[in-house]
Amino acid sequence: MSSYTEKFEKMRVAGKLAAQTLDMLTDNVKEGVSTDQIDKLGYEFIRDNGGYSAPQFYRGFKKSLCTSLNHVVCHGIPGDRVLRDGDAINIDVTAIVDHHYGDTSRMFCVGETSIKVNNLIDATYNSMMSAIKILKPGLKLGDVGYTIQSYVEEKGYSVVRDFCGHGISTIFHEPPNVLHYGSKNSGMELRPGMTFTIEPMINSGKFQTKMLNDGWTAVTKDKSLSAQFEHTVGISENGYEIFTESAKGYTKPPYK
Repeated sequence: MSSYTEKFEKMRVAGKLAAQTLDMLTDNVKEGVSTDQIDKLGYEFIRDNGGYSAPQFYRGFKKSLCTSLNHVVCHGIPGDRVLRDGDAINIDVTAIVDHHYGDTSRMFCVGETSIKVNNLIDATYNSMMSAIKILKPGLKLGDVGYTIQSYVEEKGYSVVRDFCGHGISTIFHEPPNVLHYGSKNSGMELRPGMTFTIEPMINSGKFQTKMLNDGWTAVTKDKSLSAQFEHTVGISENGYEIFTESAKGYTKPPYK
């Protein structure tokens, strides 16, 4: 039995609850629903299934999940904003179960979204999965960033530099930082037992972001669209494991 078996077992439980929360929310992401309502549903689901919502009260954050709409890059705060036809929204959920964290996010489309939005979402998801699929012991973290960056830049998009993935286990954010851009064969070498997130934030315009006055909400500086997906993963002896896969097989919109 490997030294990290128990850790992985607990990460599976936390990751499963986070993914189930997004699965549950899917049918509720529709016109006329406020981001506050989504937040309340997510909070209650995690609570009722034996977990705690990690973002709530984290460094003063007052909600239980993040809702990032259209040109919001990340950390959007749920509020009275009602979803409208054509909106694209990232919902980011982190569940704590037995002191372990599962962190995941997906994009959702409200009504009919434009081809421009759909293409950005597809590229963002595919860039994350292309990076996950190369994970194995001995790989360098720079290869993860290089894979994402080269994929999206070839399509004319840009990778956000101001935020990155992170180590995660019994602590929400811990080393290493997982950059979504980089050079081949650079950075830390992956080892069995490591657990971290891969969560590329991809913009249709330039990569620069700015922070709103609330101290949390990051938006694209040029007001271009942004998209993000996130999985929590672990490095095994001969590859990787995704802890936050959807039990319903949901990957990217449309979710059917």
